Amino acid sequence: MTRAIAPEPLSAAAFAPFGEVLAAEGPPDRLINRGLCGRWHDRARLEFGTGRAGISLFRAEPRALPLRLEMVERHPLGSQAFLPLDGQPFLVIVAEGEEAVPGRIRAFLTAPGQGVNLRRGCWHGVLTPLHPPGLFAVVDRIAPEDEAAEANLEEYWLPEPVIVG
Repeated sequence: MTRAIAPEPLSAAAFAPFGEVLAAEGPPDRLINRGLCGRWHDRARLEFGTGRAGISLFRAEPRALPLRLEMVERHPLGSQAFLPLDGQPFLVIVAEGEEAVPGRIRAFLTAPGQGVNLRRGCWHGVLTPLHPPGLFAVVDRIAPEDEAAEANLEEYWLPEPVIVG
């Protein structure tokens, strides 16, 4: 039997079990550059077991709702931050728990300009922009050269698909 879920608006409180919301909301933590630049300081807890932090650019094909979710993945060795470069909202799918089998699946719809940082080990769907061009800056763990890519990727295929939207 296929389950259906509706995306929730993304808020810091609702998303806290999965990571941090990245947004320039409210007054900045400090002003820099002679007061000409606001800084929202240290908004994400980046986690890396080994390796180093890197910034990559991703371009993902936009998707439409309703979306058929069949698989979630996680990265046990590092967090991942997704920052839309086009300012467009996107869909963030996560699952509760960090066990071998993901728990309850939730979906969040970002507001324009919001990004997210997914905690290390958080089950999540693939990058899901809803509008072109689907361009993102991604801050995540860059593995040492002697490590296989599969060491930081686990996939779980759902026994029944979930319809989001």
